[in-house]
Amino acid sequence: MTCPLRPNKLLARRWLELVSDHRVDELCATTAPGWRMHGGPPGLPPGPAGVRALFATFGPIDQHWTVDEVVAEGDVVVVRATNTCMQDRFLGVHGRGRPQTFAAMFMHRIADGLVAETWRVADDLGRVLQLGARIEPPAPGAE
Repeated sequence: MTCPLRPNKLLARRWLELVSDHRVDELCATTAPGWRMHGGPPGLPPGPAGVRALFATFGPIDQHWTVDEVVAEGDVVVVRATNTCMQDRFLGVHGRGRPQTFAAMFMHRIADGLVAETWRVADDLGRVLQLGARIEPPAPGAE
């Protein structure tokens, strides 16, 4: 007997492989028409158009996702992963050729063999700090 969760786990792993390889057309083929992303850039349209819009926000990037763990229950799959990348800028901070490594978790809802919804939680603060951004307290009296 095969485990009914296995195809969902394989799809979630495949999703990050396709992101790493910038294979947008194949990624879109695994995405439901009404797909939504939570925790990503605001205003993404639904479905494959949203995936294309997401990739348009990256700019030049060389990235590789490593899947650290996959857990599934029912139609939900959670992927804990590590990204190693080089990007010209991230959240307005110039990359200056610095490599970035950060952790992220993705929770996907799978429906009819397609990714129907994605929630993203990533260490974006740690990433911009790697690029040289600094957190400074407000000047005295500026509060």
